[in-house]
Amino acid sequence: MGLLVLGLLIWVGAHIFKRVAPEQRAAMGDTGKGVVAVALLISLVLMIWGYRGAEFIPVWYPPAFLTHVNNLLMLIAVFVFGMSATTGRLRGKMRHPQLTAVKIWAVAHLLVNGDVASIILFGGMLAWAVLEVILINRAVPVWDRPQPGEAKKDVLLVVISLVAYGVMTAIHAWLGVWPFPG
Repeated sequence: MGLLVLGLLIWVGAHIFKRVAPEQRAAMGDTGKGVVAVALLISLVLMIWGYRGAEFIPVWYPPAFLTHVNNLLMLIAVFVFGMSATTGRLRGKMRHPQLTAVKIWAVAHLLVNGDVASIILFGGMLAWAVLEVILINRAVPVWDRPQPGEAKKDVLLVVISLVAYGVMTAIHAWLGVWPFPG
């Protein structure tokens, strides 16, 4: 469990460093980008390793129907994450689509995982995403909303979201976690 917590702390620290110490981060220049990237990679490895190796300590037992809610929320999270890259009509409808997607992802996983390690991982990521939005909005209170583009780009976003969702579920199945009700 220690590796999981350490990974989360490194993840949060690497992300908020720019927000809480902008002068120090700016002084690092391009080298700082590399340092942050390495820290994030290390944090991901630690979180995955720590989560996979954590003892299963149940806190609550999720009802089976929440699997359906989880799957719907995950499809929405993939779509919302993709909104950050679209140039379609949906562009600019949401200020923080990637962080919103992380929040949806975290809530979806908290609904179907009632053990301590899951609560630490998904609850920690949810708390980080909320904190990150607060820090960004405080640092840059005015948002320049991008102009919407063509609707056909939104159709492409739907297709890409469905394909990405399919790939993610296949990866879960490959790892031995079947994401659909039996």
